[in-house]
Amino acid sequence: MRRRTRTPAAPLPQRDGIDPARVRLPEDPEGAWPTVGDHLRARFGGAIGVGRVEEMLRDGRFVGVDGPVTGDEVYDAGRCLWFHRDFPAEERVPFEIGVVHRDERLVVADKPHFLATMPRGRHVTETALARLRRDLGLPALQPAHRLDRLTAGLVLFVVRPEDRGAYQTLFRDRLVAKEYEAVAPYLPGLALPVTVRSRIVKERGVLAAREEPGEPNSESRIELVGHRGGLARYRLLPATGRTHQLRVHMNALGVPILHDPIYPVVHPDGPEDYSRPLQLLARKLEFTDPFTGVPRRFESRLRLSGLG
Repeated sequence: MRRRTRTPAAPLPQRDGIDPARVRLPEDPEGAWPTVGDHLRARFGGAIGVGRVEEMLRDGRFVGVDGPVTGDEVYDAGRCLWFHRDFPAEERVPFEIGVVHRDERLVVADKPHFLATMPRGRHVTETALARLRRDLGLPALQPAHRLDRLTAGLVLFVVRPEDRGAYQTLFRDRLVAKEYEAVAPYLPGLALPVTVRSRIVKERGVLAAREEPGEPNSESRIELVGHRGGLARYRLLPATGRTHQLRVHMNALGVPILHDPIYPVVHPDGPEDYSRPLQLLARKLEFTDPFTGVPRRFESRLRLSGLG
């Protein structure tokens, strides 16, 4: 059995807060790739075009631990290469990130509406992770969990890579108490507080999650905080963390969250309307620090605008 070797450190620096992509050359039992360039053209030519791969090779964009590769090198399975992807053009989200807390291990940030937590799909440099890495000068920063792009509020980031697993485990094992706030229609006949349990399914490529019969995999407690006119403020306490869980449960109760572009109806994709943010806020995080044993409690400084 071939011994697994440790991946060397990337020879390329971050660009705009984004790590370089890594390529490990796979085994080639058919001998299809006599040179490194043959493999790169076969691997990436369909996505970006063979001409673009050639151009990147000429410009020294593919780099190994010993420097740029030309593509003429003899193929060597297991070798690692790095390169920076071409970033898509992104509109700047016109809201700043607030830093609620910072120490040698953690950064707790107030993520604004419309800003993704970390790079994914068309959102790469305009993400909370990339911005914080650039603004705070913390290139190793990583999120311990994710918050939906349209949701605002607290996100926990870990400063040192070796600490990340311990904080991620807190979220995985449901040892973090989370409190959210939402503005939604006021329904006088809705008996609150209520605990909603259901089975939520989210399919890749489908915007809306759905509830279906079966063993519940999600649980949320919904409380009424106050109301004025036809709108109300709700306290939401999720015991689990399914995708869109709070939005799905509020919609199921007949009080979809204000300005939600997916529930109850999926709106056509179009330019962002920054004047109508989803009225959902991750307000509080509480947990016992896995390294010090000290209770930690953080509260967002953001406020929802739905009730004025």
